[in-house]
Amino acid sequence: MTKIRASDSADHPPTTSGTFPWPGLLALAMAGFITILTEALPAGLLPQIGASLSVSEARAGQLVTLYAIGSLAAAIPLTAATQGMRRRPLLLLAISGFAAANTVTAVSGSYVLTLFVRFVAGVSAGLLWALIAGYAARMVPEASKGRAIAVAMVGTPLALALGVPAGTFLGTAIGWRACFGVMSGLTLILVAWVLAKVPDFPGRAVDKRLPLAHVFTIPGIRPVLFVTLAFVLAHNILYTYIAPFLGAAGLGRRTDAVLLVFGVAALIGIWIVGVLVDRHLRKLTLVSTALFGLAALALGIAGDAPAMIYGAIGGWGLAFGGAATLFQTALAEIAGEAPDVAQSMLVTAWNSAIAAGGIAGGLLLDSFGTGAFAPAVLLLLAATFLVAFRAHRHGFPLSPLR
Repeated sequence: MTKIRASDSADHPPTTSGTFPWPGLLALAMAGFITILTEALPAGLLPQIGASLSVSEARAGQLVTLYAIGSLAAAIPLTAATQGMRRRPLLLLAISGFAAANTVTAVSGSYVLTLFVRFVAGVSAGLLWALIAGYAARMVPEASKGRAIAVAMVGTPLALALGVPAGTFLGTAIGWRACFGVMSGLTLILVAWVLAKVPDFPGRAVDKRLPLAHVFTIPGIRPVLFVTLAFVLAHNILYTYIAPFLGAAGLGRRTDAVLLVFGVAALIGIWIVGVLVDRHLRKLTLVSTALFGLAALALGIAGDAPAMIYGAIGGWGLAFGGAATLFQTALAEIAGEAPDVAQSMLVTAWNSAIAAGGIAGGLLLDSFGTGAFAPAVLLLLAATFLVAFRAHRHGFPLSPLR
């Protein structure tokens, strides 16, 4: 008979009685909300930040760039190095990084210091995103993994749809420094929430830690990473330059309304995926990719019809809302003993796509105008659909997950 070690028993989810751990999962969602808000908020407050730090808006925009660089640089190596740490202390360490970075940002009068703490915040984000999906999956029985990941990821569309606009409004009303101070206060509340409601789990035992190269070669890992990279790249080419696209379509003054439609549709999308992902991962991935493609096609051929634009934006938001849940659930299923390392690779792919989307979209805009967006997006989504469709054995299997 095999002897059960204490670390093994401690790793069993505490919810086998059938009670879904809503408080703990919503704490993870709140962590994601704060992460996205910390990342995106400066974009809406660049004039105020630049004036306060005595730099141009372009230089103030590098606060977003340094954050992304921190995430890209830290996700894989930091996750690999901390495999043996207990999960809750590691989660709290990542969350505390936001509290420290946002507090310093709120009081700093130095542009260089602010850049540095934004990099620190990005490092915390890279670690936290690598933890969330695997953490959520360990809190529930096998049959509820996808649903748990969907709940833990709901903070992302909430932050994009509601948090960033509200934060921008608040920052304009009370000052950008006070806004970052509010986020620090929310982070301290989150620390107490995690301590009260999120269970602790052991890290990976030495004999269960897999090297990065081995994880990368696990069947299914590479198709999921490619699908993530291509899908998110397609999204960011369009999303990053949505303002000039709408301006060319005569809706430049309605950008806020259009993004609200996108955000609401994204919330609906993540709800649908959360309900169905454990039984229909493959179908949802293919349908989401096809729906995004149809939305891009509509924007390309009828980009001057307001009703068509709103409808296409809604379809795009619906397709994108559950994307993170789909890709993270797929990786959680195939990563075996290395879920956090696999998720760190997804974080790197996701952030690389964000950065590449800004560069590629800018080149397309400068060289060909907004009319080039739809063909480029369609080409990427065709490749996404093909790889996901062919990954029927590993990655996005034909049979239900459970």
